[in-house]
Amino acid sequence: MKKSPFLKFFSVLATLCIAGSVASPAQTFTRLTKFNGVNGAWPTFGSLIQGPDGNFYGTTSFGGANNAGSVFKITPHGRVTSVYSFCSQAGCNDGQVPNDSLVQTLDGNFYGTTYEGGVSNNGTVFELTPKGVLTTLHSFCSSNCSDGLFPYAGLTLAPDGEFYGVTSRTGGAMSIYGTVFEMSQMGQLTTLYTFCARTNCIDGSSGARGLTLAANGNFYGVTGDGGAQSAGTIFKITPDGEFRTLHSFNRSDGATPNPLIQATNGNLYGTTLGGGTNNSGVIFELTPEGQFQVLYNFCSQMNCADGANPYAPLMEGSDGNFYGTTTFGGASQINHDSLGFGTVYQITPAGQFTTLHTFCAGGGDCADGAYPEAGLTQGTDGNFYGVTYGRLACPGNCGTVFNLSMGLAPFIEASQDFGRVGHSVNILGNNLTGTTSVTFAGVPGTFKVLSNTFIRATVPSCATSGRISVTTAAGTLSSKTDFHVMP
Repeated sequence: MKKSPFLKFFSVLATLCIAGSVASPAQTFTRLTKFNGVNGAWPTFGSLIQGPDGNFYGTTSFGGANNAGSVFKITPHGRVTSVYSFCSQAGCNDGQVPNDSLVQTLDGNFYGTTYEGGVSNNGTVFELTPKGVLTTLHSFCSSNCSDGLFPYAGLTLAPDGEFYGVTSRTGGAMSIYGTVFEMSQMGQLTTLYTFCARTNCIDGSSGARGLTLAANGNFYGVTGDGGAQSAGTIFKITPDGEFRTLHSFNRSDGATPNPLIQATNGNLYGTTLGGGTNNSGVIFELTPEGQFQVLYNFCSQMNCADGANPYAPLMEGSDGNFYGTTTFGGASQINHDSLGFGTVYQITPAGQFTTLHTFCAGGGDCADGAYPEAGLTQGTDGNFYGVTYGRLACPGNCGTVFNLSMGLAPFIEASQDFGRVGHSVNILGNNLTGTTSVTFAGVPGTFKVLSNTFIRATVPSCATSGRISVTTAAGTLSSKTDFHVMP
């Protein structure tokens, strides 16, 4: 079986750190399930997403009925159901090796990418219904390869209903640089930008890791290579393809960046796989205008007890702190594996760092998981959910799904953080039966309670951007981020 593209290529970058131990605040870690190959194996970069049914959905890069990857559903209590096994069609025209997260639209369908498979075995974009009916929307490199190939990043849904994404490479003479593309829900693809369009790839080259839609309507992304020091870049691109490089990494401030998030304060935050003071990666902050600062250097604690070499992005919790995973480091050490098996951590916006969990610290078969590559997801129950890649022995340890409770209160969230007046919005939560009101920044909207975990509301006239609130018999729940009302 293959390793994930990033783990196989960059594992040599991991700093050889002998693990130690750190104190952590009160929390509860629970392994929800252990993949067995049949229900999936080796989940890579894809964070889980919460569906209207209250369950979580994700991808594994391998395993499933054809050992080509799967889409799975898992309940908050750990019951796993396979939704789709890739390579179920002749020639794997439906794709294989999905590496990243899904995105779900208002109608409940999922959209994503596969790294391989399709007509030319160069990756696909697919649509999948909750009942497991898959439609291949696009096969990359099926003609002249100007559309790119090998997309290991997922899709980003924009307010206009279009999807935006990146590929890791292009065809022909420019075979390593990658593209930014736009795609309709019907599968019509438009290439917006091809990397290394500027001298010495100052604009970035291979290793683009997805796009983040910011509140200003522009997309922000990263490349793993290129830039002034060939250590990767951060860029901004408009929906029309106007491109600007915001930051070139110089290794001392990080190298090989992971996807970005935009926090409630409007700034962008991210991690890098390598570089920094200890060549073990950094956590950084970037203003939308491009002002950059390093918040934390990994492997700064004795024996890399704080973790090292994250592949995962950050996520902002409902408490205003950031949470993430490192793929290596931590206090675990088995068979003299000096890399460690990874951590879960918390960092405040001011840079105060805390290790919350160290994987495989108990020894044995790493029953809690090992080598997490994906980021965390906070469910509307307040808990964090994540996956680990596993220890490359399957069946045996081919990945886990876990839950981490920090005692944070439940909240509600919109399935997309944007919408127009008069349009429908899916609101996700828990114990929503008996809801008496839904407001958008204080303005009441019409709504229908469809289940205990799902409300469909209409953005009211006169609504402005702000928090969504839902009033139930038990009290009022609010969204942890602003909902943006689009013109």
